[in-house]
Amino acid sequence: MNLFDQFPPDESASRTMPDGASEDLSRPLAERMRPRMLDECIGQQHLLGEGMPLRRQIESDRLGSIILWGPPGVGKTTLARLIASSSKADFIPFSAVLSGIKEVKEVMAEAERTRRLGRRTVLFIDEIHRFNKAQQDAFLPYMERGDIILIGATTENPSFEINAALLSRSRVHRLEALGDEDLAKLMRRAMDDAERGLGANAPQLSNEQLLVLARQANGDARAALNLIDTVASAMPGEMVTDDDLTRILQQRNLYYDKKGEEHYNLVSALHKSVRSSQVDAAIYWLTRMMEAGEDRMYLARRLVRMAIEDIGLADPRAMEQAIAAMRTVHFLGIPEGDQALVQLAIYLSYAPKSDASYRAANQARADVRAMPAYPVPMALRNAPTRSMKEWGYGQGYEHAHTNPDALTDMECLPDAIEGKRYYYPSKRGMEGRLFERAEEIAAWREQRKKDRE
Repeated sequence: MNLFDQFPPDESASRTMPDGASEDLSRPLAERMRPRMLDECIGQQHLLGEGMPLRRQIESDRLGSIILWGPPGVGKTTLARLIASSSKADFIPFSAVLSGIKEVKEVMAEAERTRRLGRRTVLFIDEIHRFNKAQQDAFLPYMERGDIILIGATTENPSFEINAALLSRSRVHRLEALGDEDLAKLMRRAMDDAERGLGANAPQLSNEQLLVLARQANGDARAALNLIDTVASAMPGEMVTDDDLTRILQQRNLYYDKKGEEHYNLVSALHKSVRSSQVDAAIYWLTRMMEAGEDRMYLARRLVRMAIEDIGLADPRAMEQAIAAMRTVHFLGIPEGDQALVQLAIYLSYAPKSDASYRAANQARADVRAMPAYPVPMALRNAPTRSMKEWGYGQGYEHAHTNPDALTDMECLPDAIEGKRYYYPSKRGMEGRLFERAEEIAAWREQRKKDRE
C-alpha cells in the first residue's frame, strides 16, 4: 500500500499488470496516469529537464527543503511522490486540510528519533498555506536540527502565505500551467495506455479535438484527464465529431481564487489596461473576472477607484459615470448589470488620464504624517469673541469676494511650509483648463507682489 493511499485497493475492480501487479480501475483516470518516473513527466522542463538543478538533486538524493508553488493540476503532488519513490529517506505525506499541527508534531518527534538512528525523514505538506504562520513556526526547530526535510505544496504565493523564517530555510520552485500541446500529449497517452489508461474505451479524437479539450482544461493536467474520461464515458471507443464534442463538454471552470494571487493578478491586469487606455484588454480582463464569478460590486468599486486614481480631474465626469454604473449593477444584478461594467471600462479606458490629484493627496498625507502638527495661521482662525480678536485671531484675513477677481495673495499654509506645492495639474482633458487657471493665479500673485514692492 502506497503511503499516499488511505485505503487498500479493491481487488474486484482491478486489472492485472504485466509484472503481476494490479491497477485499481475504480480510481480516477488522473490518479491512475500519474507519472511513475521523472521521464514520464510532461511539462516543467525548467525544473525537471535534463541537467536542471532540481532534477539533479532528486536523482542524487540530495534534496533540501523546498516549496512547490503553482496552480492546481500542474504536478506538485506528483513531484512529491516521485521524490518519495527515489529517496532513501522515510517519506511521510500530510494534508494541511485533513491534519492538524498536533499530528505533525507527533511525526516530527518520531523524525527526531529516526535521525539519531542515522535515517532521514522527508515530510510532505500538501496545501501548506492552510497552516497559519504561527503553526508553520512549529517546523523550524526540526528543520534547523536536520530532523526533517520539508516539501510544501501550495497554490498561493509563498511570499504572502508562508512564514518568512520558513521561506529562508527552503527553496521555492514555481511550477507553470501546462501548455495546450502538453495537455494534448497527456490525453493521447491516456488514450493509448491499455493498462492504466482508457485502452479499448478510448474515444477516437483528432489532434485538433484534443487541443479543444486542452484549451478547456486551462493548463490543468487533472482537468484535462477528467475531460477525456468524460468523453470516453459518453462515447466509449466511438468516433467523436465536433458536434458530439460540443454537446458533451460543459462550460469550463476558469482557475480563479477570489482570495488568492490569481485574483490580484487579474485585478492588476484590468487596472493597468484601463490606465494604459487599452480598451480591448480592459474588456477582456473584466470579462475573465465576471465569467469566473467575481463579485460585481467588487468590480464596480475597483472601477470607481480607477476613475479617481488614474483619470481624476482630467475628466471629472469619469467619477460620475463610475458611481452611476455601480448603482446600475446594484439595481439590475446579473447578467444585465454586467453591461454597465463593460460600458464603464470602455469609458474609463478612452478618458484622458491624470494622476495629479492622486499624487497630491499622497504627498500631502506623507507630509502630515511626517511633520509636526503646525498651528493654523492666525489669519485663518475665526474670532467669535472679543478676547479672541484681541489675541490676534483673524488678523490679516483677506476675504476673496471683496476683490474683483476673487483672489488674494494671503498665505494659507503654516509658516514652516509656506509656498509648499502639492498639486501640479496636467494639460490633458478638462485638467488642462485647471492648468491654465493655475497659471493665471500664479501670474496674478506675482504681479501683486511686484505692486506691493
